[in-house]
Amino acid sequence: MERDERPPSGGAGGGGSAGFLEPPAALPPPPRNGFCQDDLAELDPGTISVPDDRAEQRTCLICGDRATGLHYGIISCEGCKGFFKRSICNKRVYRCSRDKNCVMSRKQRNRCQYCRLLKCLQMGMNRKAIREDGMPGGRNKSIGPVQISEEEIERIMSGQEFEEEANHWSNHGDSDHSSPGNRASESNQPSPGSTMSSSRSVELNGFMAFREQYMGMSVPPHYQYIPHLFSYSAHSPLLPPQARSLDPQSYSLIHQLVSAEDLEPLGTPMLIEDGYAVTQAELFALLCRLADELLFRQIAWIKKLPFFCELSIKDYTCLLSSTWQELILLSSLTVYSKQIFGELADVTAKYSPSDEELHRFSDEGMEVIERLIYLYHKFHQLKVSNEEYACMKAINFLNQDVRGLTSASQLEQLNKRYWYICQDFTEYKYTHQPNRFPDLMMCLPEIRYIAGKMVNVPLEQLPLLFKVVLHSCKTSVSKE
Repeated sequence: MERDERPPSGGAGGGGSAGFLEPPAALPPPPRNGFCQDDLAELDPGTISVPDDRAEQRTCLICGDRATGLHYGIISCEGCKGFFKRSICNKRVYRCSRDKNCVMSRKQRNRCQYCRLLKCLQMGMNRKAIREDGMPGGRNKSIGPVQISEEEIERIMSGQEFEEEANHWSNHGDSDHSSPGNRASESNQPSPGSTMSSSRSVELNGFMAFREQYMGMSVPPHYQYIPHLFSYSAHSPLLPPQARSLDPQSYSLIHQLVSAEDLEPLGTPMLIEDGYAVTQAELFALLCRLADELLFRQIAWIKKLPFFCELSIKDYTCLLSSTWQELILLSSLTVYSKQIFGELADVTAKYSPSDEELHRFSDEGMEVIERLIYLYHKFHQLKVSNEEYACMKAINFLNQDVRGLTSASQLEQLNKRYWYICQDFTEYKYTHQPNRFPDLMMCLPEIRYIAGKMVNVPLEQLPLLFKVVLHSCKTSVSKE
């Protein structure tokens, strides 16, 4: 919980309160800027700052007009949705008469088509979500935003990619294989995937080379058709159903990720004496201690990652600065959910907010509550395994969109590697849940959105926010 304000009065930043049963040894004091300075000194001698611009609004991410929903992967208005679709379907190549940095607003968005399309791509609009026949409706309802390189954006804006696609189809006929980045994205996945009809032939040579590049291994014989990476008809004669096994290296990498996790119960005391009434300040202090412990675990986790030596300390510092809130939120909703929605919920039940606290609760806090409850039920329904959690956490952490990175391309390769591995594992273990992997991945942008929104919730409202969320979730689950 990154804040510059001081905690509520009443000793919120201090040690244990009278009603709590303390552990034998106290945890380290709350860190500044959300981090323990001693631990971070081992990662980077510089200071850490958390960006304050990640909170999103319910407005179009392109022009700021009122958003009407999730279109081609991002929140946008009808105007920008239609413009992006027309530009891609008609293979438009625009020109900017200025410096390619025109202001995008509701009133000015039509003045420069080049800058408008450029911003669509930069914000993550996914052109593979557009139906090939140009008819209304997306190709995949679970598709999400994509992150593509500046070089690929330039190829699109200059029309070079449209020419390459035309040459590809002229050279390869009606074959359908995928390539990195935005071109390979279906279901919000940077891993290869494309819609195939039974009339299309399948050429996988290019894809196998691409998969080998990111997985760092050759493709074994039983991956000849790789049916689990494509969306295809169950009755297609090209890809007959066949038993498949988990690739040995995928298993090894997942095992390394899980081994890096501290899955032991949280040590922060959450037992409380019977009949004790918890104050706002005491509950806030407990939330701070929980956040501290969870953060310390993330720092220790980084040092145990199988790819720890592949990135610089500066990059790890940037990544942790930008994602620590998301990592804590993900872990609280999954591997530590029994304690959070059990012991912590029992503590929050003994906190009674005043009428003033209830009256002053913000609209942003209400939105966070609604989204957290939805996300909790989503994870509760999926019953995320430790292996899936470890992969999701690595994917979320390896965010090449973070500012200040020195090796974004290497980070992208690592990110895609774990996309493949996670998809491989879920589709191997949960063969009767074909949508499980997209469902898991679509939780990540929701976590990022909630983490950004929580930054704007006033500190004094957090105890009430957690009380409502935990009570609602625990009550609904107990009724099942």
